[in-house]
Amino acid sequence: MSDLYLPGLENVVASETGISYLDVEKEEIVIRGYDLIELAQQAVYLDVAGLLLDGELPDEAGRAALEASIADAYGLPQNVRAILHLLPANTPAMDVLRTGISVLSSYDEELDDRSPEANRRKAIRLLARVPQIVAYGHRALTKQPLIEPDSSLSYSANFLYMITGKVPSALEAGIFDQSLIVYSEHEMPNSTFTARVIASTQSDLYGALVGAVASLKGTLHGGANEAVMEMLLEAGSEDGMEALIKERLARRERIMGFGHRVYMRKPDPRALLMKDALALLAAHFGQPDLYHMCVRGEEVMRREKELHPNLDYYAAPVYHLLGIPTALFTPVFLAARTLGISAHVMEQHAHNRLFRPRVRYTGPRGLHPLITDQLLPEREEDEEE
Repeated sequence: MSDLYLPGLENVVASETGISYLDVEKEEIVIRGYDLIELAQQAVYLDVAGLLLDGELPDEAGRAALEASIADAYGLPQNVRAILHLLPANTPAMDVLRTGISVLSSYDEELDDRSPEANRRKAIRLLARVPQIVAYGHRALTKQPLIEPDSSLSYSANFLYMITGKVPSALEAGIFDQSLIVYSEHEMPNSTFTARVIASTQSDLYGALVGAVASLKGTLHGGANEAVMEMLLEAGSEDGMEALIKERLARRERIMGFGHRVYMRKPDPRALLMKDALALLAAHFGQPDLYHMCVRGEEVMRREKELHPNLDYYAAPVYHLLGIPTALFTPVFLAARTLGISAHVMEQHAHNRLFRPRVRYTGPRGLHPLITDQLLPEREEDEEE
């Protein structure tokens, strides 16, 4: 056995995949042969859904069929809704999502069917219902009326509508759709790896997704977009943003929204796309100061730490302007990533090998237990015949 040890599995290749690849040198995110940024600029989320689930971009008829199948799957079982209403008002949104998906699994008659066809049908149902759990869960806990899905709206417009209660404009829906695309798949982050490890035991898609939710809840993986928005609101202005970042750096605090385990000193291409989206939205809503605050923060971090923003840095203010509550930023991320995780689980089931790594042991050796008569039952003497 090799004793090679890399903390955090840094740059360890854990799987072969035909789904996606981060080409850091070319600054390209490859999704089944396509550039993710080009997809976000020229396609819609359901096109990417077809690409990830079926291996190729759908034509117009294929997209319509996919949209119809998702619309047919809208609607949460009444008991799932009831459980969301029973959760305490202070339940974290990611725990609401984790609970909702877990309960939802009990209502899927194909839960234990691992065939590619059944897994695809389950993925479609999850694409339909995970956004509902995100929106319903928040509205249930905040005592707001639940908003039923509107199948006359596009997939992304409907998702945003269920959260905000307002039918979005074409600009708002288009930018939200772009954000779902760039969040949809990103090779092998912790949550996707978690899902694949779970799936490698031949566990079901729902169980793998629940594990991914638990992973994404961790502050070192998800939650950065929420932390970014809290920082922006605390800063309040361009000068305030610069001062706040410098204060936190002086205290050796981590500035959320900057740096990435894979990109390191390279820009995150997704952040550049969301930066452009923020400029459009800020102008649309007459809030250019928010955009300029973010740009100032980017400049400070590049100057002070030579770090570039990641997707979360610019997605946060975009979601804020779209009217999404800050507590839902990470659940929305997971809802978008449900697509990529489903594709990875399908691939894992189709070409499976159980994950079973080894360890480098650092504990003691050669210890022996202290045995006393009191710890062992007394042996009864055999009676003589």
